[in-house]
Amino acid sequence: MSRRVVRQSKFRHVFGQAAKADQAYEDIRVSKVTWDSSFCAVNPKFLAIIVEAGGGGAFIVLPLAKTGRVDKNHPLVTGHTAPVLDIDWCPHNDNVIASASDDTTIMVWQIPDYTPMRNITEPILTLEGHSKRVGILSWHPTARNVLLSAGGDNVIIIWNVGTGEVLLSLDDIHPDVIHSVCWNSNGRLLATTCKDKTLRIIDPRKGQVVAERFAAHEGMRPMRAVFTRQGHIFTTGFTRMSQRELGLWDPNNFEEPVALQEMDTSNGVLLPFYDPDSSIVYLCGKGDSSIRYFEITEEPPFVHYLNTFSSKEPQRGMGFMPKRGLDVSKCEIARFYKLHERKCEPIIMTVPRKSDLFQDDLYPDTPGPEPALEADEWLSGQDAEPVLISLRDGYMPPKHRELRVTKRNILDVRPPPGPRRSQSASDAPLSGRGRLPRGTPAGEPTRELA
Repeated sequence: MSRRVVRQSKFRHVFGQAAKADQAYEDIRVSKVTWDSSFCAVNPKFLAIIVEAGGGGAFIVLPLAKTGRVDKNHPLVTGHTAPVLDIDWCPHNDNVIASASDDTTIMVWQIPDYTPMRNITEPILTLEGHSKRVGILSWHPTARNVLLSAGGDNVIIIWNVGTGEVLLSLDDIHPDVIHSVCWNSNGRLLATTCKDKTLRIIDPRKGQVVAERFAAHEGMRPMRAVFTRQGHIFTTGFTRMSQRELGLWDPNNFEEPVALQEMDTSNGVLLPFYDPDSSIVYLCGKGDSSIRYFEITEEPPFVHYLNTFSSKEPQRGMGFMPKRGLDVSKCEIARFYKLHERKCEPIIMTVPRKSDLFQDDLYPDTPGPEPALEADEWLSGQDAEPVLISLRDGYMPPKHRELRVTKRNILDVRPPPGPRRSQSASDAPLSGRGRLPRGTPAGEPTRELA
């Protein structure tokens, strides 16, 4: 009798657990917009959720500690004239969040550490460049103030949020609607999926497709892709028979998949959340009531099923906490924020360990809040790996840092000689075109303050 050898892995027994009822966020009217984004973004300070709002688009921002029933008069972030489709926290400033909307604009907001008394209606910056709805946002992982947006006009724009300028526009690569965009770990490459069923690896600074694979999944329904730690691409999609499917691909050899697995016949798009520290990918289907998770390794079958967290209620969306926001004393390796119709519920993924000591093997150094590059350095061709921090003593978010925006005078780089009686048109604060911080002389360079 040959005994089946059980694969060794420290993540084999990871289990998910919903937080206690008093740790949830109740009475939130989650958005009903039919759009395949996660509707939720979270960082070590705040939880942001796209909500139903009359006459425009809005999202709510709650301090993480403010659990329980949310006051119906709690201020919202409102500025868009149509529904908000995606939100994303800046990885290098926990008080800055970007929102994308059906109204074709992107807005960048500064969220104060205190709870404001009324709605936040004035963004620091409004970015206008798309001609149709903007449905995808993603901050650059290592360069300060670099934000990517993708719209229904099939265009990807990369912005410098520090100046409000377009750094790059990729407008002739995708012939159809873009379904997902993902940076690799140092922000050198992008992986995109598109309605034309093609998975593309793009070098944004050269504006070139480095590699592509047609019909990575043969079904017509939307596909998602994320980079893994090893530089592979993990995808979710559908078979021709509309079964959900996951795949692992090597961009250097796109002909054959490294791994391809059929899942089930549900029709919700699977949103992959990948943790490079543990190389675990979590799959959350919209409308599902479960989170499935897999470990990606170097040995066959490469994608190993670990377990499924199941609950009774279907999920409307999902937020994924960055590693630095987790409780290392409880061996927590992931935390999700699951959206129901009227509430948000934390779900905690834990590795069972007996010891109370810090578990080095579960928490390698992880990307911290410091950027490795400035926007112009990245644009000029420099690459840098994320600046890592240790979680040995837990993580304390830094104090509030203000995002400063410097609007450049495009007509004249040097100010005219002699006294200036009034602000020039290009320096005057315009509504919706980005504003200079109060007290900053027009034309004077400013930097983000620590």
